[in-house]
Amino acid sequence: MLNDYNTTGHPRVLDAILNAAGRRFSGYGTDEETAEAAGLVRRLIACPDADVHFLPGGTQTNLTAISAFLRPHEAVISPASSHIYVHETGAIEAAGHKIVTFLTPDGKADAASVRALAEGHDNEHMVKPKLLFISQASELGTVYTRAEMAALREVCDEHGLYLYIDGARIANALASSSCDFTFEYIAEVSDAFYIGGTKNGMLFGEALVIVNPLLKADFRYLMKQRGGLIAKGFLLGIQFRTLLEDGLYLELARHANSMAERLREGLRAAGISLFVNNDANQVFLFAPAALLSRLENRVLFEHWGPVDEAGTPIRFVTSWATTAAEVEEVLKLF
Repeated sequence: MLNDYNTTGHPRVLDAILNAAGRRFSGYGTDEETAEAAGLVRRLIACPDADVHFLPGGTQTNLTAISAFLRPHEAVISPASSHIYVHETGAIEAAGHKIVTFLTPDGKADAASVRALAEGHDNEHMVKPKLLFISQASELGTVYTRAEMAALREVCDEHGLYLYIDGARIANALASSSCDFTFEYIAEVSDAFYIGGTKNGMLFGEALVIVNPLLKADFRYLMKQRGGLIAKGFLLGIQFRTLLEDGLYLELARHANSMAERLREGLRAAGISLFVNNDANQVFLFAPAALLSRLENRVLFEHWGPVDEAGTPIRFVTSWATTAAEVEEVLKLF
């Protein structure tokens, strides 16, 4: 339960690749499988004019998109817990774009904080915020509601910001019990977003969707420059077609979420303190020293911050491959 990408891929995804053995494809995502997958994405989001690009991984997708969308003096606004700020080795800032952040208790951006940062950068001696970055679900597994996204869209429009959504776990957000939005709404409210495959049953791959026409020009040139235009792009097309053609994509996320909820219920019953309330596939808890030593070397988990009086914050993550039996085995340790 260390993460949701430590298995190879769903059997149907692997079978689809094996079934393509011996076939010849044109390179760099110009093949029929990739075209079909892009069409499935456009139908899914009800946006026939969207540009769809398939890239190998999330960090590369974020770096390629954000560096393409911004001019040299422009900056990103994001929560301080965001993936681009904490877990991407300064990739965005290495590309020349500062990230300005604010603290948030639940991992989600709020309109007031975004507005304050946008208005606080008001002259040419400072970077100019131009893009708001959020993750759906957030890095703490919390899910933005339709109203919260609408409020962020409003403040972006007020201050001329693009709204870009990291969708590494967008399937888990859409499959959560608190979800009150659709794929179509994600496309309506954002300028660009991506649909994550790496963390939901694929070997690798993300589908970047660009909705705003101002951001579309020359994007394949920039993909190539950033190393994202891979020769065997058809492998991405095959995988996304398999996930999207008959609902498998959300089916896998619903299973991952249900396993996380089963784990949360068991932890609460055992008197364990959870430090984030969410209903996606990440489970955060405090582990006192005695519990931590019992868990180590018996189950995989990730340390998630400094130790305090409540113990060491740790994270479990469930996936499409997590079984109820595995959840029960973990709960026996508490």
